[in-house]
Amino acid sequence: MRERARSAEDKAQRSEDLLAAAEALTIELGGVRFVTIAAVTQRAGLHRTGVRRYYARKEELLLELAERGWGQWRKAIGEAVEDRSDLQPVEVATILAGTITSLSVFCDLLAHVAIRLEDDVDLERARRYKTHATAAHDELVGALTQASVMTAAEIQTLVAATVSLTGSLWQVAHPAPTLAALYEQEPSWAHAALDFEPRLTLILQATAIGLGQVLVAEP
Repeated sequence: MRERARSAEDKAQRSEDLLAAAEALTIELGGVRFVTIAAVTQRAGLHRTGVRRYYARKEELLLELAERGWGQWRKAIGEAVEDRSDLQPVEVATILAGTITSLSVFCDLLAHVAIRLEDDVDLERARRYKTHATAAHDELVGALTQASVMTAAEIQTLVAATVSLTGSLWQVAHPAPTLAALYEQEPSWAHAALDFEPRLTLILQATAIGLGQVLVAEP
């Protein structure tokens, strides 16, 4: 086991190590639902009680991963739309789907954030998450609005649809062991677990096309 961190730099590095361990385990184990504090601390090379100096509980650690996911998504979108000003609705939808599905841990975390993670931390930690997530959301909406022919209202609605659909479709497309075994026995039931990215992309493209018609038609 590694020695206890003494300097601020050491503590920051320990925190980074724990986040990296949690992210790696999420990918290896097939979802955040299977990640435990014991496994994270072992992977990071810390004593099992050492994590409490950085994160009071697993939910804080996972919420920070989600917070970082928002920043990663914002950056990916910024890079994808750089120097563009004429993106059509279908192109915007494709970019949203492609960038968010490239962040598999973030996709998984979105459902858990909404269901329990924000409620399982203290008020100030929840506030910090909301502050950073909202800032990233506003920046990516701004980048997409500037790069496309869509209005800010249309982009906001499409981003909301992306987050909501991603949170639910990811879980459906990555079933827990019991459901996975059931789908093997009953393949006709597995239609709900079709490929995640193509389904998300198609729904978002259809939504993007329809948004212009619906919002224009509103009184």
